[in-house]
Amino acid sequence: MLKQASPVINSPVIHAALWMTGALLSFTGMAIAGRELSAELNTFQILFFRSVISLFIISCILQHSGWAQIRTTKFSDHMIRNISHFGGQFGWFYGLAFIPLSQVFAIEFTLPIWTLCFAALLLNEKITPPRLIAIALGFTGMLVILQPGFNAVEPAAFAVLAGAVCYAFAYIKTKQLAHIDTPLCILFYMTVIQLPIGLIPALIDWKLPSITMLPWVLLVGVTALSAHYCITRAMQQADASIVVPMDFLRLPLITVIGFLLYGESIEWAVLFGALIMLSGNYINVRAEQRKTLK
Repeated sequence: MLKQASPVINSPVIHAALWMTGALLSFTGMAIAGRELSAELNTFQILFFRSVISLFIISCILQHSGWAQIRTTKFSDHMIRNISHFGGQFGWFYGLAFIPLSQVFAIEFTLPIWTLCFAALLLNEKITPPRLIAIALGFTGMLVILQPGFNAVEPAAFAVLAGAVCYAFAYIKTKQLAHIDTPLCILFYMTVIQLPIGLIPALIDWKLPSITMLPWVLLVGVTALSAHYCITRAMQQADASIVVPMDFLRLPLITVIGFLLYGESIEWAVLFGALIMLSGNYINVRAEQRKTLK
């Protein structure tokens, strides 16, 4: 007689966590590729080539699986999502070129704060006490990382912070679209809409990547798709305010990579601030898991 699968294993939160693991690895690979490409290309050019590679890959997939799935009644929502997402991408890639990788990822971890706020405003998700704790500790951790009033804050740090706000809004729009359109449809419009947005400013100081940079261009395009496919699948499994906090493991991973590949020092304020944010989000995720299993 076959045993019944554990309700924990079948939990949507667990499935969402597995998809977010794929997103974690993808974002880490994209960060390394972005840092390498910044030696030759500006941020707009990186975003343009990312869209070109991504569009080619998604077109090949759609050729096999069927173009009918790109039909949508929510094109305006796709447009809004991708304008916001482009802003997030710009802030993120801009930060990669000027500040340590660990600081970029740590500042980006304010994303759950903004996601919780947008989720309450746009998705009518309740702001429960655990979520309020996550918001409070998130702001505290952000202040520890940026240390306003003690050190001169790099403009690139503010760009990453603004990018996190844009990302949060884009994630909420992804959550809305994930119940209507397929992940491939969402990814297709991401590449189609963001390609011309990146091309126009890229032409101002146009450069083609050298041959040695082509593998990094390819990696940026592939990981951009895989990261957002994984996030879309995760958001089909659980609330946006649960999914987004799950990728905090990116910080220790990217800190080690930054130290080994680029000789970046380990900033304890960055790690401590991220730990504060992680604590708040851990409380939130545990509360959501208990609610799901009831």
